[in-house]
Amino acid sequence: MKSLALSIVLAVLAGATVVTPDAAFAAPPAAQKAPLPGNSVYQLDVQLTDQAGRTSAWRDRRGKPQLVSMFYTSCQYICPLIIDSGKAVQKQLSDAERARLGITLISMDPARDTPQALAKVATQRKLDPAQWTLASPAAEDVRSVAGVLNIRYRALADGEFNHTSALVLLDGEGRILARTEKMGSKPDPEFVEAVRKALR
Repeated sequence: MKSLALSIVLAVLAGATVVTPDAAFAAPPAAQKAPLPGNSVYQLDVQLTDQAGRTSAWRDRRGKPQLVSMFYTSCQYICPLIIDSGKAVQKQLSDAERARLGITLISMDPARDTPQALAKVATQRKLDPAQWTLASPAAEDVRSVAGVLNIRYRALADGEFNHTSALVLLDGEGRILARTEKMGSKPDPEFVEAVRKALR
């Protein structure tokens, strides 16, 4: 798994420009069964368990642009701002655009982020389950997920984490199109434009 993850990281980072050509944007449904691009984060074979207790492969999200980030539910500081950032991007979109965008927050603390803990945050923050997925990978997969998303984290002795705060935009094939580390209720305009472009 480590050598595979490293290969994916290198491929993803090699293609991780802020904005890529139009051809890289959302794939049509007919492409669902085609081989994944080599720089797709979905090359990583990871199972995610969501706030409803459903377990599925991360790559099952293929076919729809996604905003992705990593977080943990007990975080009192930056993780709420990551959610605010996702909401802020959504507010810039039309109803039709919002319906075509998925938002997936992946836990870096799966030991504590059970489906119940994830559901509690989703309810408290009024996150529409049709668009928002909060999910945990297996503990041994957290580092690989963080690697392909270029998110750094470190567990602290008090149970907290130091971590990168970023929203990553994926196209329908799981290729990284853009990322922003501007967090909060005021969205990054360049990032919003990249999201709109991905949804066309």
